[in-house]
Order: sequence, then structure tokens, then C-alpha cells
Amino acid sequence: MDRIDQPSMPLSIVRSTRLALQRIERGRDAWALRWQALLAVIDLSILAFFILGPYLREGPSYLIIDYTIAAWIGCELIARALAAPSIGRFFRRPMTWVDLVILGTLLFPHLLFNFAFLRVMRIWAIGKSPLLREGLRRAGWSHLQDIVRACLNFLVFLFVVTGFVYTTFFYHREGGEGFVDALYFTVATVTTTGFGDITLPGVLGKLTSVVTMIVGISLFVRLAQAVVRPHKVTFPCPQCGLQRHDADAVHCKACGHLLNIPDEGD
Repeated sequence: MDRIDQPSMPLSIVRSTRLALQRIERGRDAWALRWQALLAVIDLSILAFFILGPYLREGPSYLIIDYTIAAWIGCELIARALAAPSIGRFFRRPMTWVDLVILGTLLFPHLLFNFAFLRVMRIWAIGKSPLLREGLRRAGWSHLQDIVRACLNFLVFLFVVTGFVYTTFFYHREGGEGFVDALYFTVATVTTTGFGDITLPGVLGKLTSVVTMIVGISLFVRLAQAVVRPHKVTFPCPQCGLQRHDADAVHCKACGHLLNIPDEGD
């Protein structure tokens, strides 16, 4: 019996590890939420490293932190591949390719620009994760979910554009001056203020400005809509499948089916 059971032990370990990783990724219990919060803190720390890069670049600690983050992202990629339903599904995820780009720039910091700012996309993913939904529900702020998600989308876009502008045009300036200039340019462009004291040179600079204005205005309008429009809850109608309803709705507006929407505290 021992000889028969031994070959299955590695498979059971892999299976239990995969279930634990899937629980961390999609779980809503306290254990999974604590792990998701820890991973969010690590993502914010990686962003802090990107912002502080100009101050650390000349010191010996820069490469140590750089390769440590690269090792962490490599381990994350392996863990997500193991938790994914299939390898094909894993490579169809946009964040997989974002992490691969970040990993490449971290492994070759002297040859490639540091694109660690793309890690802010993980914050965008948090907007769709159980961490945000459950956190707001337990705090009694479920009605703010759409507003918080719109704010996260806008902030992520703002940071991605700022990081791209900083890396592409201002990366070699000393200290934090380059990042502040990139942030200033991005905010002035998104708000269409256009002071003109800081502009991006060349065709790439003009295209960056155009994309920033178009997408930034769209996200800003989306944020304004989330703040102004009445609060709705996500509750699929059993009859017609309509997803969004007023919090106090008794019947579905589309088909008139009787609804049983739970209270926010349930």
C-alpha cells in the first residue's frame, strides 16, 4: 500500500497548493482577504521603489532591491500560472504580459527602461477583486463601490501616464524633479488646462498628449457619472437577467419580476 500511495503524494501537494492559491486569488473569507491585502501592500511598495528610483540609482542597494522585486514577480507569475484553470487562460490575461514586461525591465535595468510603474495595474485589478467588495461591505460602504472603482481607474490611468512620461522623457533628471514634472504635465493635459510650460518633444510626445487627453477626459466623465447618478446594487434578475437595480427595488424594471434584494448588511 505504501508503494501505491507514494506516487500520488506529489500530485496531492500540487493540488492542495493550487487550491490555496485559487483561494487567495478569489476567496472572500478573512484568511484570503488578509493575503490579498498583503499583496496589495507589496504592490504599493514596488511603486514606491519606482518613484524613489532616482534617489537609489547610484547606490549599491538599488540593484539588490531591483533583483529582489524581479524574483518576487517571477514567483507571482509561477503561482498565478499554477492557480489558473489552464496555461492558455493564464497567457490570455493582460496582467500576465504586463508582469512579463516588468520582469524583463527589472532583470536588465541598464539596458531597458524601468517599467515598474506598470505594476499600478495591479491596483486596477483590486477594483474588481473580492478585497474591495468585501472591504466596503464590511465597513457598511457598499453604496460607494462604483465611486471607489471609478476613482481607482482614474488614478491608475494618471499614474500609468505619469510613469510612461517620466520613464520616456524625464528619467535621467536628478532626484524627484523628473517625476514631479511628469505628474504636472499629465494633470495639466488630462484637465486640458495646457499651460504649455512643459511639453513633450517629437512625434511620440504629441501622440502621448493626444491619448492622455482623450482617455483622461473619458475616465473623468465616468467618475463624475459614478458620483452623480443614483446608487444601484448588483442583483441579477432571475427572469430576464438584468444586473443593476435600485437598492429599494421590489420589481425588475425590465420584466416586472418580483425581486428579493438583500439588505446591505446581509
